Amino acid sequence: MTSSTELAFTCCELDLEQGLLLIDGPSFDFDDFPVVAEQLLQQLDATVVERECNADLHLWLIDFEGCRLMLKGEHYSGAMWLEGMAGDAADTLQFLATLLR
Repeated sequence: MTSSTELAFTCCELDLEQGLLLIDGPSFDFDDFPVVAEQLLQQLDATVVERECNADLHLWLIDFEGCRLMLKGEHYSGAMWLEGMAGDAADTLQFLATLLR
C-alpha cells in the first residue's frame, strides 16, 4: 500500500440506475481498508456514521452533507464503491463523481 500522503481516488464508473459509484484508488487488503477509506472520506469531506465488516467486506455508513451513503470495500477484488441509501442519492453520487474526476 502507498503512504497516506500519496493516496488518490478517482471515479471509475457511475451507475445511477443501480445507485453505484465505483471508485478507483490504491490497492488494499482487509487490514488496510480503514486507512484507505479514511483517506477517501477526507478527500470527499464525508464522515463515518457506523462501521461493520464481515469475512471479506467492509460496510461503512457515511454522511456527505446530510446524505447517507454506504461505502463498501471488498478486499479480495480490491473493489471500493459508494451506494445510495435513498432515491435522492443520485444527485449526490453525481456530484461525488465530479469531485473524483
